[in-house]
Amino acid sequence: MELQRFFLPFTVTLSLAMVSIGALIGGYYYLPAPLPSEPPPMVAPINMAWIPGGDFMMGCDSNLAHSNEKPLHRVHLDGFWIDKTDVTNAQFATFVETTGYVTTAERRPDWETLKVQLASDTPQPSKEMLVPGSLVFVGTSHPVSLEDEAAWWRFTPGANWRHPQGPKSNIKGKEHHPVVQVSYEDALAYARWAKKRLPTEAEWEFAARGGRDQANYVWGDEFKPNGKKMANTFAGTQFPIVEAHNKAKIGTSDVTHYPPNAYGLYDMAGNVWQWVNDWYRTDAFVEAAKHKLSINPPGPQASFDPDDRFAPANAPKRVIRGGSFLCDKQFCTSYRPSARRGLDPYTSMSHVGFRLAKDQ
Repeated sequence: MELQRFFLPFTVTLSLAMVSIGALIGGYYYLPAPLPSEPPPMVAPINMAWIPGGDFMMGCDSNLAHSNEKPLHRVHLDGFWIDKTDVTNAQFATFVETTGYVTTAERRPDWETLKVQLASDTPQPSKEMLVPGSLVFVGTSHPVSLEDEAAWWRFTPGANWRHPQGPKSNIKGKEHHPVVQVSYEDALAYARWAKKRLPTEAEWEFAARGGRDQANYVWGDEFKPNGKKMANTFAGTQFPIVEAHNKAKIGTSDVTHYPPNAYGLYDMAGNVWQWVNDWYRTDAFVEAAKHKLSINPPGPQASFDPDDRFAPANAPKRVIRGGSFLCDKQFCTSYRPSARRGLDPYTSMSHVGFRLAKDQ
């Protein structure tokens, strides 16, 4: 697996593209655990589901798993609340209107923050070239090498949560779609305002499975049971080609469009990747497996990703989970519950959002 980042100059504006793409496949199984019929400790917060505590085996050791999902290791979690859906455009708009918050994509990029994600010999661009914007999926019109992520991602000046595809786009009519073009830092700011927090990686994985033992997907073993599509995954016929007749189908969907998992959680597979709180290490599960039982693990103390050819191994990255509307069997099957990847905490993309958790 290679997690790639790009720093691409354009003739008029700078395209700062830091993209981490991976094809992460896998599944894991749970020890017996109660479904959420167990009474929660308090009246449910709005739009949140109670996840009862228990032990489970985190990770995957099947032939479907990538190295960063291995090995299986035992984890114990206390019960917690988690949002039933990703945070929506409407909810994020209320936060911004109330606080005046400005997202990272709406600010001029800071070179000191950017350079830690780049090779040490990357030259500093001029101030005029550092413009607010974000990464947008543009697709291609023809087959390309799936190792050339720059072919379908573009740094777009003016792209942000209000204009996720660029300045001419908007979110009118998408109030109940997940907010995107939000960084880890933006998610933290929203969490503080909402008096919640980001879930840990272990909490996210436990909640995503919904108690299903060894199932390939959060809904079961078949990708399309009885021919029914269960998640918002790539709608084209060949990734990353965007055909005219499929263009409108490729993108985010209403957060309750697809069925929830057994815990009543929507979009724990597909639609948008979700930030979680943990630093990303490719070997995090190797370290965790050295302990017989990890109790409420907070994750690693720092990042480590030697597989990224375009960034230093210790460049800061946070974990994202769940896959997105760009995942398909040809390139990215990360709609499986154990799939994981790392992303620069200041990067925002058109297929990354978040949901929040809360202690009892």
